[in-house]
Amino acid sequence: MKNEYKHTKTTVSLINYHFVFCPRYRRKIFNITGLEDRFKELTINECSKQGIEILALECHIDHVHIFVSVLPTMSIPNIMKQIKGCTSIKLREEFPQLRAMPSLWTRSYFVSTAGKVSSETIKWYVDTQKTRP
Repeated sequence: MKNEYKHTKTTVSLINYHFVFCPRYRRKIFNITGLEDRFKELTINECSKQGIEILALECHIDHVHIFVSVLPTMSIPNIMKQIKGCTSIKLREEFPQLRAMPSLWTRSYFVSTAGKVSSETIKWYVDTQKTRP
């Protein structure tokens, strides 16, 4: 993977974030047939609208890893708000099993920049999430 700088009229930047977040009560929602594919589709669409470039996206049975590249004008809480908000509403409408939950996602999340670890390492980690023991 190549680290590409993003250019605007006034900035040149390379900002990559690795997010990990979980469903409420760490429920194993990605065992529900079709939910993972729909989640990924919704996330890709929302990120595209917001100008967030997805470098890697993978779900495990009870959590999500997403590695993104963004412009410096985007704040970390707003990125999470967009992804969690959009997917929560749509998934709860489309999957009856989720309607009983007071909310789909926890308010918490993990975020890290690609500073100490190379972007390639983070991408490999996210991409191989399901194949590692």
